Amino acid sequence: MGSFTEFSEKIKKFIGILGPGIVTGASDDDPSGIATYSQAGSQFGLATLWTALFTFPLMATIQGMCARIGMVTSQGLTVTLKQHYSKPLLYTMLLFSFPAITLNIGADIQGMGAVANMIFPAIPVPVFCIAFTAILLFVIIKYPYQKIAMILKWLCVSLLLYVIVPFMVKQDWGAIAKNTFIPHIQFNKDYMSIIVAILGTTISPYLFFWQATMEAEDIAHSRKQVIVDKRLLNDMKTDINTGMLLSNLVMFFIILTAGSVLFPAGIRQIDTVDQAAKALEPLTGKLTYLIFALGVLGTGLLAIPVLAGSQSYMLAETFGWQAGLDKKFSQAKPFYVSIIISLLVGLSLNFFGVSPIKALLYTAISYGLTAPVLIAIILHIGNNKKIMKENTNSKLSNTLGFITLLLMTVAAVGLVYFLFVS
Repeated sequence: MGSFTEFSEKIKKFIGILGPGIVTGASDDDPSGIATYSQAGSQFGLATLWTALFTFPLMATIQGMCARIGMVTSQGLTVTLKQHYSKPLLYTMLLFSFPAITLNIGADIQGMGAVANMIFPAIPVPVFCIAFTAILLFVIIKYPYQKIAMILKWLCVSLLLYVIVPFMVKQDWGAIAKNTFIPHIQFNKDYMSIIVAILGTTISPYLFFWQATMEAEDIAHSRKQVIVDKRLLNDMKTDINTGMLLSNLVMFFIILTAGSVLFPAGIRQIDTVDQAAKALEPLTGKLTYLIFALGVLGTGLLAIPVLAGSQSYMLAETFGWQAGLDKKFSQAKPFYVSIIISLLVGLSLNFFGVSPIKALLYTAISYGLTAPVLIAIILHIGNNKKIMKENTNSKLSNTLGFITLLLMTVAAVGLVYFLFVS
């Protein structure tokens, strides 16, 4: 009995540690990300499974640096950029980030609407898109940060639906293990394009800003003055590593589902999440299709507040507005108005004939071009003793950070080459 009590206490403590990191990781698997991973599996089978394992330490390292910056400085990444770097650099980051985030919001709203329409065909897609936007705006404006964080935490559970799907069909576990641990690289335009898309989807600049700001807010909520000690940093690492592990686990299982079900059936083109769900239904049955569809709705509800919130925090921190999801609308009007505008502009893309695939392509271009620059800045801040004091990067963090920088730079060059040269 004593051992069970100890175990349950450990579980409670572990859940209590989880916060910004788990939400960030889960929101990375948004409907647009699900479409990318589904396309990777349907087009190349199991050949891209290794990317889930390979990108995990890189994601965890960069998000960990952002979290530590937020904790040590007690402010968002935008404020740190504003105080210690040139204004043109800050404005360039904003210029590239805003269109990408807005297009991402639009693609996610459209994906959720299309999936909901599959479950309830009598209700048109635009009606669902408007309803989801209204629900999200109500929740973001009405509830304080702690309540929203709790809602977002529980929405993370919806991601586990994707872990179930591959076990509902027969699998060749030997082939899965081989493709997971041994990279299979094909030097052709289609394969390299999907690798660039996966990197752009998993290591996204908006998550860097969100992570730093949420850690700073968490510090502000816990107590008035916080010494960033070893225990606090270890808790942060646990939170970040758990969040990134969940994110990549889900990514792995979505690629596996598409690679083991859609690819053998000859389905090679998946452009949207509803296409992925529809393609699964005749092959694996109604239950699998419903699980996949419900997961999309859960991840959309999780990711859109993160996208809109990160954009509004960036604006507020740049222009010195009152900001915070813990504040009432009357206390931070410009902050909340910018959230409302970003969701409404994202929603409007559905009515102006902007296809979600084109939106995702433009998003990938913007993220792909800004990520290397931002990673370089984050590495510089992380090693700056003036900003980070005794909490500068470790040798391991720097090594993994530079590998990420190199990889994202190659991806950005590859993206430009495949889009404009080849």
